Amino acid sequence: MHDIVIIGGGHNGLVAACYLAKAGLKVVVLERQPAVGGGAVTEELEPGFRVSTLDHTAGPFSKSIISDLDLSRFGLELITPDVKVIGLTPDGQSLAIFNDVERTVQEINKFSTRDANKYGEFTESFAKIGAVMAPLLSMTPPSIDQPSAGEVWQLGKFGLSFRGLGKKDEYRLLRWGPMAVADLVAEWFETELLRAMVAARGISGSFAGPWSAGTSLGLLWQAALGGSPIAPAEYVKGGLGGLTQALAKAAESLGVEVRTSSAVKQIDFNTADRVRVVLKNDESVEARAAVSNVDPKSTFLSLVDPVDLDPNFLSKVRNLRAVGTVAKINLALSDLPTFKAIQKEDGPTRLAGRIHIGSEIDYLERAFDAAKYGEFSQHPFLDVTIPSLSDPTLTLPGKHVMSILAQFAPYKLKAGDWAKRERDLADSVIDTLSEYAPGIRELITSAQVITPFDLESNFGLTGGHIHHGEQALDQFFTFRPLIGFAQYRTPIARLYLCGAGTHPGGGITGLNGANAAREVVRDAKTGKF
Repeated sequence: MHDIVIIGGGHNGLVAACYLAKAGLKVVVLERQPAVGGGAVTEELEPGFRVSTLDHTAGPFSKSIISDLDLSRFGLELITPDVKVIGLTPDGQSLAIFNDVERTVQEINKFSTRDANKYGEFTESFAKIGAVMAPLLSMTPPSIDQPSAGEVWQLGKFGLSFRGLGKKDEYRLLRWGPMAVADLVAEWFETELLRAMVAARGISGSFAGPWSAGTSLGLLWQAALGGSPIAPAEYVKGGLGGLTQALAKAAESLGVEVRTSSAVKQIDFNTADRVRVVLKNDESVEARAAVSNVDPKSTFLSLVDPVDLDPNFLSKVRNLRAVGTVAKINLALSDLPTFKAIQKEDGPTRLAGRIHIGSEIDYLERAFDAAKYGEFSQHPFLDVTIPSLSDPTLTLPGKHVMSILAQFAPYKLKAGDWAKRERDLADSVIDTLSEYAPGIRELITSAQVITPFDLESNFGLTGGHIHHGEQALDQFFTFRPLIGFAQYRTPIARLYLCGAGTHPGGGITGLNGANAAREVVRDAKTGKF
């Protein structure tokens, strides 16, 4: 019998498996797909063209986890282009945000001297606030009712760090959290394209527009993750599957058994000293405890018998907000597209990061308006990458792959269903891209369209939500996934959570798995299972 069975071989499940095995526990990972990875996988679009199927950049993945697990030894190689993101306008202008602040200031100065002068203070303020918040990422959220002495100590340290910010940044942190991100960027910048590029992080993956309250939280959390409110463009060589394959190799080197094509049907707690996980082929796996990398709704509403849970808890789980709004389009291209805003000779460098389509705050809000009324946007907000510019191993020489996250595409459509309207969605995305890159349609040799319904049916994401639930103030930190159950434990003894539905939320960071493993090890050492 194993000590721990992990349900779901996505990146968080594999990270948890590695840390549990390092602690001396016997671990087995069960993955429903033929290969591990979950949303972080690389697949072939057509012969010679490979692309990251769902997520397309690393979150940023925790450097401490990379070091702890020595992932470079197992083939992990990260690629970071100089450009974080380039924003485009329909009339042929572009604005690049670089990793280097000074280069970015020079770029912004083409649009607004005032904004260029403000950008340094903007990044410095977020860097300071992010440094204070960063320890929260690897902290187990404290108990609300009965915080332990250790939890009180950790919160006290955070309080001291907060006081060290100084009055101006203290005030900013307290103000910004509940603000609409459109209001925050308007306080700093006058250039609409810059406003939209910065605000995009606040609505990424969310059922929210830039005028929705609390969307500034996304910028604060990004600053905690990477020191900047602007998300990086960090690729994994070979696509994101290179990350999860490295994690799987690390896990196996530590003695973890990784089983693919092992879809779970039920988690049985009828035996007092063990958990029995029943697979869809009726085979069973027994362990002392189970860790679910599946989203909270699927875990409690599909895998666990309702009689094992309090009705009040079940009601709260059903009310978790997890309505997906993101579709994914992957394209194989016969050549590098020509964008109106980019000189052809500059394309390989300026297009190497993320490409932002959504030139104004109002553009982003209108895209969200469609989703509010059960329609996908005809002019969607697009987060685009051409990873083959940084990693030529993904394609044949001279060819490219394009990865597109499209918002907003609601899980529930007012008219029709996704099986019938998938092509319409793809057309709206390609039509939008064509406004910025005329002729791109003629370069497409194959396409993959993944709707929110596909995210649920093929990848097990309830409601098609890429983050396992909204990352809003009421589903954040001590409230994620539910108040009283934010410490990776569940109402059922021997059952834990480690997926994106837990703190610190979605994205390819690995921190959820590492944090959960720490709590499981603590319980194992104190004899709780």
